[in-house]
Amino acid sequence: MKLIACSFALALAASSVRAQDPSAKPPLPYIRTSAEAVVSAKPDRAKVNIGVTTQAPAAQAAAAQNAKELDAVIRQIRAALGSAVELKTIGYSVNPDFRYKQGATPTIAGYTATNILEVTLNDLTQAGKLIDTATQSGANTVQGLQFTLKDESAVQSQALREAAIKARSKAEALAQALGLKIVRVISAEESGGGIIRPMAAQMMRAEGAPTPVESGTIEVHGNITLTVEVAQ
Repeated sequence: MKLIACSFALALAASSVRAQDPSAKPPLPYIRTSAEAVVSAKPDRAKVNIGVTTQAPAAQAAAAQNAKELDAVIRQIRAALGSAVELKTIGYSVNPDFRYKQGATPTIAGYTATNILEVTLNDLTQAGKLIDTATQSGANTVQGLQFTLKDESAVQSQALREAAIKARSKAEALAQALGLKIVRVISAEESGGGIIRPMAAQMMRAEGAPTPVESGTIEVHGNITLTVEVAQ
């Protein structure tokens, strides 16, 4: 108890010394505001995952069949869309398929091979054609259709600029209402924000017509917290 009391007394003494120190600077008067800006942009790039899954009694047979079918898909996509698409393998697996019986050890009934491509499309008008070409040539997995921007940083910068202007305007309004003026900006911090991408709207396909896909718009959010020094 004596040690605690002594520490508390020393803390009070140190606080008193600081309070009496004529060189100690008082805290700066400030105003802090926050603002958000939202910039909408039309996407100019699409990504979709296209894959082939095959099954066979042996692992090698499943892998060989998968390679043959995926090669056919790739050739058809390149023939239909040429340089408008970029292809990249993002997943490959060959796994055993187990058969289960009560009271018995699981046995291998066969193997499943899966190969997934990420297809990047730079011409959004061809999105429906891409999906149709892939499925018609043997792809049995089409998923994750997503619309993006080639240069997201430019739109993000625009959103942050607009958010900063709004935050400054709010700070100036508050200062004016209080009979103060802004001396300088102390800090500007990005807080939150982000990109909201539209979900792909894939509609019913008319007989003989390509699958229609609507890209929508992308929303980019910018949030700024601004702290400014004020004076009379």
